[in-house]
Amino acid sequence: MGKLTTHVLDTSTGVPAKGIEIRLYRLTGRDTDLIKTVKTNSDGRCDSPLLDGVDFLSGGYELEFDVEDYFIDNGTDCHFLKDVVVRFYVKSAEQNYHVPLLISPFSYSTYRGS
Repeated sequence: MGKLTTHVLDTSTGVPAKGIEIRLYRLTGRDTDLIKTVKTNSDGRCDSPLLDGVDFLSGGYELEFDVEDYFIDNGTDCHFLKDVVVRFYVKSAEQNYHVPLLISPFSYSTYRGS
């Protein structure tokens, strides 16, 4: 069985982004169902997979990262990005899906890892 994981790196400082709240949603038609809320640890990661085993299904998901509080807490007075939403689709729940987020006060990027 596969799993879903993420991590967040602050590319403006070159360090993991600690304490970012992440909400995971499953897409069901036009609706989104909240599955889980977690915070990143000191390594910018979650302490366990967001989904794995029988809970990890094929289909659409959204990760919502609350980045505004992270920037404020770290002395960056920037209100350009309040949250970052990454919508993605899992074709095979047998594979590992790693969805990292790279952030700075004025931009972000993501990609599919494994």
